[in-house]
Amino acid sequence: MEEKSKDPLHGKRLDAILDELVEYYEGFEKLGEQINIKCFTDNPSINSSLKFLRKTPWARTKVESLYLFVLRQQKRDEARNKKQKG
Repeated sequence: MEEKSKDPLHGKRLDAILDELVEYYEGFEKLGEQINIKCFTDNPSINSSLKFLRKTPWARTKVESLYLFVLRQQKRDEARNKKQKG
């Protein structure tokens, strides 16, 4: 049996991460407030952002870190909601 990776980024494509972040922050404007890089603040699009992030390791690292933060936040929110309902 294969061991499942505990890394939440394992097998996760950059485009999927970016889509989830844009959805979570309800658009590029709020995402650009979290990570102030030009591809999110100046005429942003998924394609142009992906192109930039694939060529710019420091920016990709920031996006991946924010994604991990959002995952932790969602987990906390789910646990809080279960506690209040239960």
